[in-house]
Amino acid sequence: MTEPTNRNTVSQETMTKKERFLGAISGVPLDRPPIWLMRQAGRYIPAYQKVKERYTFQEMCRIPDVAAEVSIQPLNLFNMDAVIVFNDILIPFEQMGLAVDYTDNGPVISPPVRNERDAEHVHVGVFDETPPVFDSIGRIRRRVGGSVPILGFAGAPFTMAAYMVEGLMSKNLRYIKELLYSQSDLLRELLHIITETVIEYLRIQIQAGADVVQIFDTWAGALSQEDYRRFAAPYQRMIIDAIQNDGAPVILYVKDSTPFIKEMKESGASVLSVDWRVDLRNVYEIAGGEVALQGNLDPTVLFSSPEVISDSALSVLNNFGRDTGHIFNLGHGVLPGTPVENVQALIETVQSYEYVHISSQT
Repeated sequence: MTEPTNRNTVSQETMTKKERFLGAISGVPLDRPPIWLMRQAGRYIPAYQKVKERYTFQEMCRIPDVAAEVSIQPLNLFNMDAVIVFNDILIPFEQMGLAVDYTDNGPVISPPVRNERDAEHVHVGVFDETPPVFDSIGRIRRRVGGSVPILGFAGAPFTMAAYMVEGLMSKNLRYIKELLYSQSDLLRELLHIITETVIEYLRIQIQAGADVVQIFDTWAGALSQEDYRRFAAPYQRMIIDAIQNDGAPVILYVKDSTPFIKEMKESGASVLSVDWRVDLRNVYEIAGGEVALQGNLDPTVLFSSPEVISDSALSVLNNFGRDTGHIFNLGHGVLPGTPVENVQALIETVQSYEYVHISSQT
């Protein structure tokens, strides 16, 4: 445990959102952590629902003015510390020879890729023209100015391959695991194709003005540790190695991340984003204090009372106990039906928090 200190920190009043966010990533001692939420732009917000009445989900991703409007809604409503562009990890499939239909049961990819014949029409995504996300980020930047950080994102290769092979996602991942065990060479071929596509897609977002990019490996947590090392970690590293000099730090998110912290740290990501099943102090120790951490409140807490939400958020902050290297977030995305006022309670709790520990004395 560290002792309280009167050490001067950069004033909340003088620090921009972008400075605070990038400062957290680089390990600068701060007055408080920045906060944003995965799926912070979504159907729990009434303003989003009004936009959704006029456009399909695909149109909202593909029409830059609409995507920018939805992306900025949480900033205007909650004063979030970052804006993440409204988009979907499967959008690049359109440039790879696959069709995606967003249904009430989830995205459906057609045709699903389950053998060599199916894979013949899959290719590295070619962006002959800048995709809509490029213009979406540009419009966000013009509307929020240079003081607010903008996040771009993409799906990690294993997670995208899971959608590609399953066709319609299932909890047991039967088809992707069948491919993994019986046709591992074909799976690796698909993973390489996806990796090259994701590298280009993230570079486009960085060129458009994204300050930070996040890689989502939502389904890699379903793998054994050995299979994670074979079919998830190498492709994460390829992406991060390729873009690490493009000017935007990388956040790596893995759901069910507990067994994979060491491998996540070895990915080269600047920030490890973990779910609520793991203690941030343990993650810090395993990672050797060499990367920033993001997370990790259970999103279902937001269905409780404002008092419980505040206590739970403070528990995360006090338990981690450091004034450097922490971006507050949920351990997964905001769930549909989450009360808006409860999200507001969380934001206010974190943004009113004041660090009182000096990291160098831990």
